[in-house]
Amino acid sequence: MYGSGNGAGVCIMSNAWKGEQDPSLITFISAYLSSNSFRLNFVSISPDLIFNCGGVSIAFVFVTKWDDCSNVGSLFNRVKRLKTQFARLYVVATLSSQEQNDSFMRCYFQYEMEFGKPPFVLVTDAEMGFEKIVNIALSRGVCKQQKGVSKLKVERKRSVQDTEMFIRVLTSIPNIDKHDANTLYQAIGSIEAAAKTSKEDILANTDLSSDKADSLSRFFQDPEFYLSPKFN
Repeated sequence: MYGSGNGAGVCIMSNAWKGEQDPSLITFISAYLSSNSFRLNFVSISPDLIFNCGGVSIAFVFVTKWDDCSNVGSLFNRVKRLKTQFARLYVVATLSSQEQNDSFMRCYFQYEMEFGKPPFVLVTDAEMGFEKIVNIALSRGVCKQQKGVSKLKVERKRSVQDTEMFIRVLTSIPNIDKHDANTLYQAIGSIEAAAKTSKEDILANTDLSSDKADSLSRFFQDPEFYLSPKFN
């Protein structure tokens, strides 16, 4: 395990994939992850890499050596299988020459891959490929966090709107001022609950006077009261 603390997230590397790589690449990966505040774990997993970042998991197939031989078929079949297991899957392939690029394109269509599912990221060297992987993981993590923040903002705005509506409705009741409405909101929480709350409960849970509790109770429960003219 490399790095320490919570940091940006965790990178889980396949033991099998690690064993197939040049030691210098693993050294680069370890240092790069550490510099970006990621922890690195070695585990037996189906993808080559899994990043847990910002509350989201992203799986990667990382092809560091491309050749036009029989194992290309097993690669594409593996990608198809992993696509059904991981909602967020990327394939990063190192193509260091035009011949390798042409070979990849032939195989891509030969094995009837569906464009963009999963996305393929083509690079010219393995170190660049891993940098792309980290950038993808970070960006997906940030997007997840931004969605969470946006959701909180929407919920906060809705809460403010609900509070304003509660106060507006209750201050339309004779004898109920804004302080009373805020007190009732803290104790009751909604207009629906206020409509069902008895005078006794209001007196027991707020500092409202008996007259104000009576006005509130009658407003919601006595049609003749709330339909009659009001004079403030």
